[in-house]
Amino acid sequence: MHYRKLGKWGLKVSEISLGSWMTQLKSEQQVDTARDVVRYAYENGVNFFDCADAYSGGAAERFLGECLAPYRRSSLVISSKVFFPVGPGPNDRGLSRKHIFEQAEQSLKNLKTDYMDLYFCHRYDPDTPLEETLQAMSDLVTQGKVLYYGVSEWTAPQILEALRVIEQKNLHPLCVIQPQYNMFDRYIEQQDITEICRAHGIGIVAFSPLAQGLLTGKYRKGHEIPAGSRATFQADKQINMLLTEENLDIIEKLLPLAEGMGVSLPVMALAWALRDPVLTSVICGASRASQLAQNIAAADVRLAPEQLQEIDRIFGYQKIIRSVG
Repeated sequence: MHYRKLGKWGLKVSEISLGSWMTQLKSEQQVDTARDVVRYAYENGVNFFDCADAYSGGAAERFLGECLAPYRRSSLVISSKVFFPVGPGPNDRGLSRKHIFEQAEQSLKNLKTDYMDLYFCHRYDPDTPLEETLQAMSDLVTQGKVLYYGVSEWTAPQILEALRVIEQKNLHPLCVIQPQYNMFDRYIEQQDITEICRAHGIGIVAFSPLAQGLLTGKYRKGHEIPAGSRATFQADKQINMLLTEENLDIIEKLLPLAEGMGVSLPVMALAWALRDPVLTSVICGASRASQLAQNIAAADVRLAPEQLQEIDRIFGYQKIIRSVG
């Protein structure tokens, strides 16, 4: 495993990390398998484990806390997030000071820890003043309950405004963002979010680097959806919406490219996401240890310039270059 600094900050994070979004805990067998995945991750150098208060109604946090409890706390980088509803009340959601403080305490209890290394605003809250949200996050750092805070899926203008408020009010800095990023979704490049992060020393820990599983290669044109795959049970059907003829045609072109490199498609896709040092880590899900083993292998793969160019060609990707004058 290789480790990268979180932006300009001193924290070292494994290039491959483990997320809990899709952790299945409905049966005893699923629980045992998920526990094996966490153990395999830790034993193979993964130090960053990502979760959120809303995942599985808090069960994902509690499960992760139990799994990580045997390990030395200083060897772990643990994160959670706040924003989405966790109850029926009007204050059981959003980014008010009240909700942030209450959920931070609940997440600490669930995760069986005194502090979270990373804590994210899961989405932007238009109903709460930005000053209130950022002051609350900064105060958690002052209290020692959070070491580094950040945001997830905020736009470039929202991030820039947050940086302005932080500087104006002399708050603890915004250190990390967690956006979606993969070959099919490069919005952080097109919207200059990567350049904002590069300029301000903000780390990027990307989720869905395999595009909801599309980049695993298990979904093929003209083939039935594999039994037990995410497309058969994911509640919000995000992967199903990605299974278009156009996207599956792209997969058919990527597979021989990966084969020519001597790696699997998911390994190539993760290595592609890690090609830019501004990216700190890619957050992967895994339903079994063998999947995670394949993901971890990507940390040792570096793509050549001609391979990166071929990927851009397959996607028809062009950078937005705007001339002035």
